[in-house]
Amino acid sequence: MSVIIAVVVPAPICDPVSQPNGKHDVKTNRSRKDLRHDRILSALAANPAMRVTQLAADLEVSTETIRRDLTELDEQGRISRTYGGAVSASSRFEPALAERLTLNVAERRAIAARAAELFAGEDALLLGGGATMLIFARALREIRHRLTVMTPAYPVAMELSANPLIEVMMLPGIFEPKEGIVCGSETIRAIERYRPPVAIIGASGVNADGVSEALLSAAEVYGAMLNSAARGVVLADHDKFEKRALVMLCPWTPAMTLVTDKAPPGSIEQALRNGGATLEIAG
Repeated sequence: MSVIIAVVVPAPICDPVSQPNGKHDVKTNRSRKDLRHDRILSALAANPAMRVTQLAADLEVSTETIRRDLTELDEQGRISRTYGGAVSASSRFEPALAERLTLNVAERRAIAARAAELFAGEDALLLGGGATMLIFARALREIRHRLTVMTPAYPVAMELSANPLIEVMMLPGIFEPKEGIVCGSETIRAIERYRPPVAIIGASGVNADGVSEALLSAAEVYGAMLNSAARGVVLADHDKFEKRALVMLCPWTPAMTLVTDKAPPGSIEQALRNGGATLEIAG
């Protein structure tokens, strides 16, 4: 019997109500599955160590249904499945990260899948944090060969640790709860010791000038990551186009690759071409 260890993203607690036709609640027009998901999240918030069988009995459904529900909640970023259960994907961190995990999910999954195709074969990777990087970590954890990953991001480390073939090195530093990463001088010094072939980060903004980050402490870490690696990769969906955040991390150079879900506006595409950077469009 699987044991669920979870801290879940807060969700509305719904009482089970009558559901004529067996499909929707008359008052809210919500599906039985949505109501069941709310009850699962509420139950796990109250008791993070509930068994799958106990949830199934409480909700009067099969254990297979509960496992499917847990998988869907994991894909939505509301919990994070691991071997034998689940852990929090976002509730320990700034709510903004949890909210971002629900945006452009299909686009981010496509970006993550393409990035995994391109870079999972490396011997080592240096990975940043954020919503897109967490989705990338979920794609990367499915690999079936050995890989060393260094990261300042606790959620990314937790995801990858589910695969015993991935050796995860958590970088030292001061914990920054807004993004679930460590930062500061200790983090920078640790990064400077290594020369990984590829550093992969997300971005707050992508424009013709380059890649930018909104969080100052994260920007210092991501800048150091790009400087230490032979190649830099940015995973960013189309919503980041034509935006510039607080700190500019780097311009477009031959050592940079942008993996995105749509062709960028002409000004960005031209800047990539002029700088010699690589553009990869998922799809």
